[in-house]
Amino acid sequence: MATEEIRVRGTVQGVGFRPTVYRLAKACGLRGDVCNDGQGVLIRVSGSEEAITKFVARLQTECPPLAKINQLIRTHYESELKFDNFVISTSVSNAIKTEITPDAATCPQCQQEIFDPFSRFYRYPFTNCTNCGPRLSIIRAIPYDRCNTSMSAFAMCSECAKEYHDVENRRFHAQPVACHACGPSAWLERADGKSVTASMFSMLDDVDAVCTLLQKGEIVAIKGLGGIHLACDATQETVVEKLRQRKKRYHKPFALMARDIEVIKEYCTINAKEKELLTSPAAPIVLLQATGKKVVAPSIVSGQNTLGFMLPYTPLHHLILRRMNRPIVLTSGNLADEPQCIDNDEAREKLGTIADYFLFHNREIINRVDDSVVRVIGDKVQIIRRARGYAPAPISLPPGFDNIPQILAMGSELKNTFCLLRQGQAILSQHLGDLENAAAFNAYEDTLNLYLNLFEHKPEIIAIDKHPEYLSSKLGNELADTNQIKIHQIQHHHAHIAACMVENGIPLDAPPVLGIALDGLGYGDDGTLWGGEFLLVDYRKFQRLATFKPVAMIGGEQAIYQPWRNTYAQLIAANLWDNCQQQYADLEIVKFLDNKPLKLLNQLIEKRINSPPASSVGRLFDAVAAAIGIYRDECSYEGQGAIAMEAIVDVSSLNNHKETLIYPFNFSFLDRIYYIDPRPMWQALLHDLQQQIPQPVMAAKFHKGLANAIVQMVKYLSQENQISQVALTGGVFQNRILLEQVSKRLQTLGIKVLTHSLVPANDGGLSLGQAAIAAAQLIYES
Repeated sequence: MATEEIRVRGTVQGVGFRPTVYRLAKACGLRGDVCNDGQGVLIRVSGSEEAITKFVARLQTECPPLAKINQLIRTHYESELKFDNFVISTSVSNAIKTEITPDAATCPQCQQEIFDPFSRFYRYPFTNCTNCGPRLSIIRAIPYDRCNTSMSAFAMCSECAKEYHDVENRRFHAQPVACHACGPSAWLERADGKSVTASMFSMLDDVDAVCTLLQKGEIVAIKGLGGIHLACDATQETVVEKLRQRKKRYHKPFALMARDIEVIKEYCTINAKEKELLTSPAAPIVLLQATGKKVVAPSIVSGQNTLGFMLPYTPLHHLILRRMNRPIVLTSGNLADEPQCIDNDEAREKLGTIADYFLFHNREIINRVDDSVVRVIGDKVQIIRRARGYAPAPISLPPGFDNIPQILAMGSELKNTFCLLRQGQAILSQHLGDLENAAAFNAYEDTLNLYLNLFEHKPEIIAIDKHPEYLSSKLGNELADTNQIKIHQIQHHHAHIAACMVENGIPLDAPPVLGIALDGLGYGDDGTLWGGEFLLVDYRKFQRLATFKPVAMIGGEQAIYQPWRNTYAQLIAANLWDNCQQQYADLEIVKFLDNKPLKLLNQLIEKRINSPPASSVGRLFDAVAAAIGIYRDECSYEGQGAIAMEAIVDVSSLNNHKETLIYPFNFSFLDRIYYIDPRPMWQALLHDLQQQIPQPVMAAKFHKGLANAIVQMVKYLSQENQISQVALTGGVFQNRILLEQVSKRLQTLGIKVLTHSLVPANDGGLSLGQAAIAAAQLIYES
């Protein structure tokens, strides 16, 4: 007879882990107990060595869907266990480490129940169990008990209570458990305030009626898990365009939801990894390649060859789409740039002029959680927006970050997240949007306060971006002053690279890596705007080795939304504008620019009036796209032209190795730093425009040329520095073609390439890097 103590660490609390342990221990004929404690789950078992080994093996292979075992340690237990059976012991409540799991998509068992006429959960829109349902979206305090969630308003009926307390039932200690008799309910309203006509209820119920409304071409606001969405039939152009005009979201792609994989396959190709993501508990929006066999309304997406699809992730959505054989739009319930509505009254006020009908329910949404967005590049997942299904699952820090004080990192201005560092883990908030919108900034403050309370986080250090005008940095300074907390200012691109290092497990004391950070812009150490950086980086410090030649952003932020400004600035910086007027006067782009107030623009550049120089590769993409005729005049969101240019790249040109099918770049060395100069690229591109080379070929030549220039720069830098690992980060590396081209070329040189998969390459991952750098600096200071 053997006795062992088994320590399990990871996501093992509040996910049905103890009932699984109980079931497996009983099946293996073991005695003992299991309990939650401050480190995770502690198991004590007594039985034959063979039975214990079998139990451990089954525990790892039959782990609950939402659980994750990071560490399992078996040790011989000296004392005799005085148990006649196996039991679940009382948790050590005052020592439990707070863990909040992400909201999870409806599990297969609950899906089956809501469509089973003989189940008491038949057609119940809020069915859930330990393996699925709301978590983060409904919690307002710790511990994660029903009384501390928005389910506190609903007292369990006897049937639900029986299942809740039955250790053998999959609803054992599922805090949101409810049914028709005792739980939340949903109802339909007209946006104009008139009563819903009785004739509509020839449908099964209000939820089923939504499907009919969508089929008829109505716009319906649907209150879901972490927010309210606007929905319409994705195949009816009239209603999709109506939604765009009412919502004032004129160009950004709309997200789509389909009943099942088979419906999605009619519109897109799906590989095994993409299918796995779509059907996972996270159930994110997955960017998929459109096939063109069946098409959605043209206004769903413009200038792209991908569609963002998700599957129903709540019983409510499953029930709505049961009779829907085509996709629906499911986009955030908000006006452009504002946070998603989460409250019924707020939705009536703000969405009343957008939606024709509302499907509301009476379970309060405590925490706004947007849908996550991912794509698969090669065989690797790239998270573009980390929210529902992923946040706030902790990210384990690499070796060396074990014993650090609590740190708060405030994140960026755009695509904001914040990060809490504690106990060797990073807790990254869900995507919170662009803070320049007042409502988004208020929501950011509210969510930050909620997290600080939920995780009992009392930061000793606050990390902020160096940009003096970022609202997140200003708030960080205020918090530091008020609470007498030390502040760490972190350079933007250093933070990008550090985030990539953290998620790739680079230890604290590892030698420096070469980080290539390409994005829109970030505040540089020299007071200029950076955005095309080659930095030699460890967690504490960095050295700027190379960059792209700085070019004026004429009009500042205007250059983001009027891409032609970047084209003109690039041609001026390359000393090519005079040549354009003489040699290329007949080109559309030259005629277009000639009609702009060039004297005024030149003065702005020369005197640097609201035209800061920036080494931004994001703006270089905009400039090239505008030059070849893609979103030249204006665009409605950052990077729109770059995304459209990626979509049209000619694959045959991309795969052709002829030197004539690649745009050249120059390299120079000045003031102890290398520069990549796009002047020869512009000369070649202007020639191609004159020769009327097709857009897709020029797009391919630019992508290849840029990738080649980046790799050539790495070669130069490798001659002077020991470089074995390169981290690719920043929003520009969300471009699939550029990422693949650079990665393949570096790998042929024998260089290990680090990329993102746990956090976004864009500013959504910035706070993780900020926190890691602040921690490293503190460790080496002490």
